[in-house]
Amino acid sequence: MPVLRGHNTALLLGLLRTAGPDGTGRRELAAASGLTPQAISKIAARLRTEGLVAETARRPSTGGKPATPLRLVPGAAHAVGVHMERDGLTAVLVDLYGTVVAERRTPLDLGAGTEAVLDAVTDTVNALRARLAPAAAAPLGAGVALPGPLDHRTGVPRRITGFPEWDGFPLRTALRRRLGTPVVVGKDTDAAALGLALAGADGASFAYLHLGTGLGAGLVLDGRVLRGAGEFGHQVVQLDGPPCGCGDRGCLEAVCLAALARGDTAGAARVLGTGAANLAGLLGVRAVVLGGRAVRDAPGVYVRGVREALGARAARTGDPDDVPVRTVPGGDRLVAEGAAQLLLAPLFGRGG
Repeated sequence: MPVLRGHNTALLLGLLRTAGPDGTGRRELAAASGLTPQAISKIAARLRTEGLVAETARRPSTGGKPATPLRLVPGAAHAVGVHMERDGLTAVLVDLYGTVVAERRTPLDLGAGTEAVLDAVTDTVNALRARLAPAAAAPLGAGVALPGPLDHRTGVPRRITGFPEWDGFPLRTALRRRLGTPVVVGKDTDAAALGLALAGADGASFAYLHLGTGLGAGLVLDGRVLRGAGEFGHQVVQLDGPPCGCGDRGCLEAVCLAALARGDTAGAARVLGTGAANLAGLLGVRAVVLGGRAVRDAPGVYVRGVREALGARAARTGDPDDVPVRTVPGGDRLVAEGAAQLLLAPLFGRGG
C-alpha cells in the first residue's frame, strides 16, 4: 500500500473515521474540511483505488442526483501496538478504527539483554501479523511503547530506571531491521495519553497517571500530548525518603512503591494524589485518569486518595473548579492500543 502523504488526505481520512461505518457525503466532507468538491473527489478516487475508502448505499434524493456517501474501510490496513513493560509484553493488532482484532501477552524480562528482548518483540509481532487473512494488506507497521525516558524523535531510550543497558540503544532502527516495516517508538504513558486523547472523554487538558512496576505520567495540554515532558515519578516529595533507582532519594515513585511494598495501598494513593495535585497546580490539568496494575487492583482506593489530595489543594488555593478523577476500565492493554495510535494517528491528521 502506498504511504499516505499530505495534509488534505489525512484530513479527509480523519473525517471519514469520525463518521463511522455509515460514512458521510462528499458535500458534507467539503463543508467540514474547507476543501473544494473537486479536491474531495480527486482524493477520494485515489483512496478508493488504494482500498482505504468505499462508497456506501445511495441516500434518498431530496432533489437532484442522489448522494453516495463515502466510508472508511477499517480492514484495509492494520497496525500493531506493543507495550514493553519491565516484566511483561502486551501486543495488539488493530484496524484503521483502532479496534483490537487480536492480542497477545507474554512474560518479559526487560533486563534480560537487548537481543533477548528484541527476539520476544519480533516473535510477538510476527505472531499477530500471521493472524491476518492471506488476502489482507500487510500491517502498516508497529508502534512500540516502553518506560521512559527516551528520545521519541530518534526512538532511542535513555537511562530507564533499573535497566541501564537500554541507555542509548537504537531500538527503533533495530526493530525496523527485524520486522521490515515502519516502527514508531514512544514512552508508555505518552502512548496511553494519546489513545485517551483520541477517545476524547477527558477534555483538552488532562493527566494520565500509570502505577504498576513503576510510576509515570502522560500529559495532554490543549489537545496535544506533551512528549518529553520529564519523568513525573522522579519529582522529589520527601527529602529523607527511600532511595530510588534513579539515584536520588524520596522520589514520588520510590515513596509510592515503598507504601505498596508494606501493604499500605491507601498511603500509596495519597502519595499519587500529591503528584496529581502538583500537576494541577503547575499545568492546570482539568482531569486525571488513573491506570496500571496497582490501580486496577484497588481502583476505589486510588480514586478516593487522588480526589482527596486534589480537593485539599483546591481548598487551600480557593480554586472552585472540581478536577474529575477516573480509572481506565480494562486498562491492561491501554498502553498497547495507544502504541498502535503512535503509528495510526498521523494518518488521520492527529499527531497527539
